[in-house]
Amino acid sequence: MSDKSKVRLMPLFLYAAGVLLVGGVIFYFSSPLDKAGLGISLQHKDRAVVDAGKATYAENCASCHGVVLEGQANWRQRDAEGYLPAPPHDESGHTWHHPDSYLFLMTKYGIEEMIGKSYPNNMPVFEDKLTDDEIIAALSYIKSTWSGRIQLKHDQINARAKAH
Repeated sequence: MSDKSKVRLMPLFLYAAGVLLVGGVIFYFSSPLDKAGLGISLQHKDRAVVDAGKATYAENCASCHGVVLEGQANWRQRDAEGYLPAPPHDESGHTWHHPDSYLFLMTKYGIEEMIGKSYPNNMPVFEDKLTDDEIIAALSYIKSTWSGRIQLKHDQINARAKAH
């Protein structure tokens, strides 16, 4: 390719790069899920938050996920309608495998909003039912029940998620 051809293509290249950059910025700043998850940090060592979260959990979560966070029986197997039973939030489940921001977004907006498509599930969306502080408190209560070893692993998951 000659130098003249390269010079003629440069404005086209710069225009395309600019369009992609502007589109990416608009997409990033317009996504409610991206904004909602920023700065979410569970407060599992704050007794007042944990106590409030225990009450929120009992009122809004325990009927499906269990009074002692045990989940429903056979939670890994879909039922006849294709739904998965509510998983446990104790150490036997997978809750601690997810960073704080994911847990918050899942609770507030639901799986379908997060993945952008329909997904058979019975998990209610709490966006209009609980405040952000109540969601964080309930999740903080859950984390407070895990052993120190699992809390440390969860902290490491959070650190990796924040690094990306």
